[in-house]
Amino acid sequence: MAAAAGDGGGEGVNEERGAPGDGSTSGAESLDRLYPAVGAARPPRKRTTSQCKSEPPLLRTSKRTIYTAGRPPWYNEHGTQSKEAFVIGLGGGSASGKTTVARMIIEALDVPWVVLLSMDSFYKVLTKQQQEQAASNDFNFDHPDAFDFDLIISTLKKLKQGKSVTIPIYDFTTHSRKKEWKTLYGANVIIFEGIMAFADKELLELLDMKIFVDTDSDIRLVRRLRRDIGERGRDIEGVIKQYNKFVKPAFDQYIQPTMRLADIVVPRGSGNTVAIDLIVQHVHSQLEERKLRWDMAALASAHQCHPLPRTLSVLKSTPQVRGMHTIIRNKETSRDEFIFYSKRLMRLLIEHALSFLPFQSCTVQTPQGEDYEGRSYSGKQITGVSILRAGETMEPALRAVCKDVRIGTILIQTNSNTGEPELHYLRLPKDIREDHVILMDCTVSTGAAAMMAVRVLLDHDVPEDKIFLLSLLMAEMGVHSVAYAFPQVKIITTAVDKKVNNLFRIIPGIGNFGDRYFGTDAPPYWSDDTLDT
Repeated sequence: MAAAAGDGGGEGVNEERGAPGDGSTSGAESLDRLYPAVGAARPPRKRTTSQCKSEPPLLRTSKRTIYTAGRPPWYNEHGTQSKEAFVIGLGGGSASGKTTVARMIIEALDVPWVVLLSMDSFYKVLTKQQQEQAASNDFNFDHPDAFDFDLIISTLKKLKQGKSVTIPIYDFTTHSRKKEWKTLYGANVIIFEGIMAFADKELLELLDMKIFVDTDSDIRLVRRLRRDIGERGRDIEGVIKQYNKFVKPAFDQYIQPTMRLADIVVPRGSGNTVAIDLIVQHVHSQLEERKLRWDMAALASAHQCHPLPRTLSVLKSTPQVRGMHTIIRNKETSRDEFIFYSKRLMRLLIEHALSFLPFQSCTVQTPQGEDYEGRSYSGKQITGVSILRAGETMEPALRAVCKDVRIGTILIQTNSNTGEPELHYLRLPKDIREDHVILMDCTVSTGAAAMMAVRVLLDHDVPEDKIFLLSLLMAEMGVHSVAYAFPQVKIITTAVDKKVNNLFRIIPGIGNFGDRYFGTDAPPYWSDDTLDT
């Protein structure tokens, strides 16, 4: 996944694919409309990789689209980020081709989850007097004071730490920030480009690699004329006036002297393929050194014989609950019965989970005019987040008991070569940091996918003690893994099985929940936990 900044502009840049929105990811469309009628006779569908509708990719090349691969774990078994993202700083004069060089580096790197961040998004908010100066081309946008370095530094720090950030969108036509901001999240590599990329000491310390793009001044002037006239609605006299009055003096005074701070100088910009190849080789070596490798076998044996954590709550195994488990675990159970009793268990599970939310005393008046001492939810809002694909089957049960609940989705799949979970897609509601979040997945075996989903929520500033992990069935290994990494997350399930086999399948288990629910067949080389771990 990559987020790309436009060349020299902040319009529509720094955008996360599947950026958080206010509504549910599945809209008004219910799951009942997505799977075949339970009584219909039809051959089982072949299982395919889950697909999600999302915004178009922001960076395409003539050969391929970048950032389609999933993001491997960026945290260790403790749930904490052990390696920060690699930050490349790209400096150079206005219209020197910094963004083009950045795109070439991204294409040559061919790694997922690259963020391209433009300094143009961080111009300060202008006063009324400054707005008037800007309208007459008398405001100096090429001076260090024109940029909000405090916001740049705080944003880069959070991105480097793996956190979610919001980025202002600057409108170069009106010389102002737009009301809406873009959400940016998740990066193994961050490329930060701007004319003043090396102009602040604290900012320099955040850059792991500094590149200066050196382009002839005549070429930069021609590019600036084309861009400002064609894209920003300026007239040629105003562009030339601004260039002679501000741009050229600023380059001589503030930008060119920072060339000495660069680790690499790229003469001729994007035409210097040799320099770009050297840069890519160095970045690849740095990424290899920072690479995290998960040992699933070690994770499986780490908590053997330990008592189950206090943060775990298992739905009371009444004869009714036991009977429903008997039906859905039975391999001979038909699909319509499997769906029916799974939905019943989901409803009971969610009702049970809601009892752990914070409530406060309140008094209401009954129709008879008498006071009733009751309880009311004391939080701000409840948000459900499903881990695709099986987790989305729990959404209707949550909606049935939580009025106007917001829904987010996360797609996590297991890499068949490494056995590691990979983040492919996410869409979270805005301001989720203030909510109690019910994280839903139907089965949890190793806990790897659940850990990744919890880490995503923490990166979006959701407090750990406001996260509730719900699953119909969990293995002890998964319970221990999540509880060890995130001791404040409440884990709620209807049953816990003791064993996980060498393929990391829950024993005795329930089979592949998604395949049984949606009526898909898994090829023999697919693990039960390819999607549901």
